[in-house]
Amino acid sequence: MQLEGKVAAITGGTRGIGRGIAEAFLREGARVAVNGRNPEKGAGAIAEMNADERAFFYAGDVMKRSDVEGFIDETVRRFGRIDILVNNAGGSSGFAPIVDLSDEAWLQAIDWNLNSTFWGTRRAFKYMIPQQWGRVINISSVEGKQAKPSVAPYVTMKHAINGFTKAAAKEVGTLGITVNAICPGLVITDLLMEAGPAAAEAMGLTFDQFVAQYAAEAATKRVNTVEEVAAMAVLVASDVGAGITGALLSVDGGTTAY
Repeated sequence: MQLEGKVAAITGGTRGIGRGIAEAFLREGARVAVNGRNPEKGAGAIAEMNADERAFFYAGDVMKRSDVEGFIDETVRRFGRIDILVNNAGGSSGFAPIVDLSDEAWLQAIDWNLNSTFWGTRRAFKYMIPQQWGRVINISSVEGKQAKPSVAPYVTMKHAINGFTKAAAKEVGTLGITVNAICPGLVITDLLMEAGPAAAEAMGLTFDQFVAQYAAEAATKRVNTVEEVAAMAVLVASDVGAGITGALLSVDGGTTAY
């Protein structure tokens, strides 16, 4: 029960890594607000978590500032405070070489990944700073430390999120607030199963080859699991993780050099 009494808000929390973190936080005693775009899927996810009154769903699009801020405000309205924010929502909006990349794909990547992280963190700080306690956890990627071709928007936004994490940590380090980024390697989720084939094709690979390439690059020679990422989130969200801030925490099986 490392998070007993704490309140967490998780964007993109109805499936994949976000869902795994939500379930891990609930097991550790937290109350959890989960955001997503689909009300039906959100209601189903909350029901499956069997969390009773310790969890609720908020429908909103993180590519809209008002929805991100509304989610944070509603978390405080429902639970009286916000202690932990997980900026999890995001993804790749375009799979193409830079020469063929559209303005729309590039701008969507900025809103979906970087702006949503900025908007959420800024709003959460307004509540965390007065209470002198808080945890912001940004879900970055192995591609925030390296790069692959044909996914420039995703690679760029994850590098930017890592920089934002370090800057934010410096600003609130004396206020009882930590800010960290978790950088997962490839994790097999339903979202990856939807978007992965297009990413693989843009790289001239089959989906199986795409997965195998990530596994081959890891010291463990395998891809990671949602549970492994969630365990890291629990660590940095807890009091035990108070000395960890401004860190880019790899959960990538030893893929990256730093």
